[in-house]
Amino acid sequence: MFTAAIAGASGYAGGEILRLLLAHPECQIGALCASANAGSLLGDHQPHLPSLADRRLEPTTPQVLAGHDVVFLALPHGASAALAAQLPQDVAVVDCGADFRLADPQAWARFYDTPHAGTWPYGMPELVRADGTRARDDLRGATRIAVPGCYPTAVSLALAPGLAAGVIDPTDVVVVAASGTSGAGRSLKPHLLGAEVMGAMSPYGVGGVHRHTPEIVQNLSAAAGAGATVSFTPTLAPMPRGILATCTARLAPGVAAESVRQAWEETYAAEPFVHLLPQGRWPSTGAVLGSNCVALQLAVDESAGRVVVTAAVDNLTKGTAGAAVHCANLALGLPEPTGLPTAGVAP
Repeated sequence: MFTAAIAGASGYAGGEILRLLLAHPECQIGALCASANAGSLLGDHQPHLPSLADRRLEPTTPQVLAGHDVVFLALPHGASAALAAQLPQDVAVVDCGADFRLADPQAWARFYDTPHAGTWPYGMPELVRADGTRARDDLRGATRIAVPGCYPTAVSLALAPGLAAGVIDPTDVVVVAASGTSGAGRSLKPHLLGAEVMGAMSPYGVGGVHRHTPEIVQNLSAAAGAGATVSFTPTLAPMPRGILATCTARLAPGVAAESVRQAWEETYAAEPFVHLLPQGRWPSTGAVLGSNCVALQLAVDESAGRVVVTAAVDNLTKGTAGAAVHCANLALGLPEPTGLPTAGVAP
């Protein structure tokens, strides 16, 4: 058994981590922490977790969090670094924020308004790199792990196999992705009110300014072994959760269209949470709702000379909390699928 503390337990990501940990056979849930909501009952914020409803949220301090085997940080960007620095090195800290995802301090400075805190092992176990290794090689036994962003999860897993195999060109990648409103967190924002979102879709972060852009570039460059150029346009969809990412890249010279699919089949054949669907079946966000899986499908647009890959993930499960629990399993030497759902919820 391992003990786990959650900082940010009253938010969407914190609540999803708790939902998964309640089904984890090796986990004992310890301290539940919050900032503004400290002192209130968890049930006031996470009514879907009745077995924890009477737990009182504690202040988010190193003293409260220390003494656990794993600490999950589900905090706003920029809030994790100072707290993590005060936690013992023998505690596995799994950060769901962006603080430690980027390796390039200049890329951080362009998109965030805090100093670059450093780089931790990147928590996307399935991510294949140009040398044939995968990110999971850095996660076994790690005591500091940076969980990926939700958009980078969908886009990176969609395109990495083709880049690593050399079947698509990394210099001309175009991504348009739709996300549910929970991706913006639980804080009240006028543009996320039901009256504004229902029956409408809208773009945001247009023109390469979305904060997940450098993370996507970093991952795709690692897969290609060369610098990737990415045009990324996110859109807001009228749904609570889910991401549907349509990713296209130019077919590499000399690559036969009929051989493209093989790269994805070989890369993900043994991965429990990445599913390349049978030909002709396309992903939907509803099919992965509540599961720790990403569903993929691809096609070759021969007239345009491009490969099109569509990925569907639940941004709160596979895109955040599920990745955090997956990484904790690796850090603690547990079987990777332990406590993680592969079945979705429908309808």
